[in-house]
Amino acid sequence: MNKRAAIFQTNHDAYLKQIGDCDLKPRAEVLGLETDGDGILVPCFNEIYHVSGNGIRNREGVAPGYVTSVIVSQYLLRCPERVHDSADWVAFKDFKRTSHFLNGNIFASETEMAITKTFEGRLDALARACEGLGGFLPTGSFPYDFTMEFKALSRIRLLLLFNDKDDDFPATTTVLFQKSAEYYLDPESLGMTGAVLASLLKKLSLPPG
Repeated sequence: MNKRAAIFQTNHDAYLKQIGDCDLKPRAEVLGLETDGDGILVPCFNEIYHVSGNGIRNREGVAPGYVTSVIVSQYLLRCPERVHDSADWVAFKDFKRTSHFLNGNIFASETEMAITKTFEGRLDALARACEGLGGFLPTGSFPYDFTMEFKALSRIRLLLLFNDKDDDFPATTTVLFQKSAEYYLDPESLGMTGAVLASLLKKLSLPPG
């Protein structure tokens, strides 16, 4: 095991120990989740994970990648004491709690620019990928060529706004968060959630096989 993998494993084991020490029932009530045996069921994009101190597994018993494991773990461990909900949409850089977190350029690169690069000139492919990821039309009207809303986690929704390229302008992507998302995840995990969205959409846009 290389040094990076060892660090990941150490962090992963630490998260699981903390989860195992938690009383998951009140967290389930705040997050709108269901408990299941010794664990809790956490929907994350198009998967449902059983999470306990013994591990994180989907319905087929497969563990997610490290990034998703971190997001799900932090989501449970940082659960607020009460429900926070907001209909307002904000950009990643506009979260009040991210003033010290200088990762806006990485978010733009790994999320918004990545989606643009994958789907410019491919609106049909973007629509199919969004449908495969459980996307749904947002409430309200937005002046973009394509809009889609996603339930990343219970209490956390993302809004995708996409303008395709034309004769005058290049393609652009904007990903917004519910303003209340900052109460459920730390800035780094919010950034990773956007990157997971981009990665899953790209994967769903590839031909089968």
